[in-house]
Amino acid sequence: MSAEKFDVYTNVTNQIIAQIEAGTPPWRKPWTGGGGAVSLPERFNGEAYPGINILVLWATAMSKDYSSARWMTFNQAKQLGGHVRKGEKSATVVEYGTVERKDETGEERQIP
Repeated sequence: MSAEKFDVYTNVTNQIIAQIEAGTPPWRKPWTGGGGAVSLPERFNGEAYPGINILVLWATAMSKDYSSARWMTFNQAKQLGGHVRKGEKSATVVEYGTVERKDETGEERQIP
């Protein structure tokens, strides 16, 4: 029996729907007067995450009450001398890029 393929669209959609149903969509500032300013999620090297990753990482940070906007992999944390708390789970992000494909005329094109 083969494992079901991970569908990033369904995963992201389900996360957003769950946040809306809980009354805490990640794009809405909860004007409670507490906590720090909301900042854009960044990779460990300071590069900002693009697109839907912003909403996904905001939602994850809100649900886990994270105070930092920095994100990194397990191996990056180890290389920097850090660690990952026991029981922590990874967050899903969408990798953006382009691929070269031939179109109907046989020309190479960059496709997002």
